[in-house]
Amino acid sequence: MTDQLWAPWRLEYVQTAADAGGCVLCDAVAGDDPAGLIVHRGERTYVLMNLYPYSNGHLMIAPYRHVAEPGDLDEAERAETWSLFDRAVRALTAAMAPQGFNAGINLGRVAGAGVEDHLHLHVVPRWSGDTNFMPVLADVKVMPEHVTRTAAKLRAAWPAD
Repeated sequence: MTDQLWAPWRLEYVQTAADAGGCVLCDAVAGDDPAGLIVHRGERTYVLMNLYPYSNGHLMIAPYRHVAEPGDLDEAERAETWSLFDRAVRALTAAMAPQGFNAGINLGRVAGAGVEDHLHLHVVPRWSGDTNFMPVLADVKVMPEHVTRTAAKLRAAWPAD
């Protein structure tokens, strides 16, 4: 058995994000999305794949505006966030048939926020038995599908307005 699992795409992302400074969520939505991680662009908020997923299909919903707290959202951003949450659940269900979902917001580093200053809602599809021995024994998660392939499936399954 090997002691290492390789994910070379991840190093490039980590180095690029660290070198760039700024906000990875603002950077991800700017321009033409060369990595193909944006699943849907709404009027005030957007949906993208998480490059550090808890499971395949792990999405994040974030406002375009760089805000840190739920109270900083205006009513239109708040409404669109929850509308996109509903549509994300429907798209994930159509594309991947999960048996359940976790959804949440991590506020502050001690609460697990990797990006503290740009609010985002995590949507994590779950399946019975999806926690395997790897996180327990090796602190490693095994993803059976590359994040860009999952993003393409979800774009294809994204429900219309």
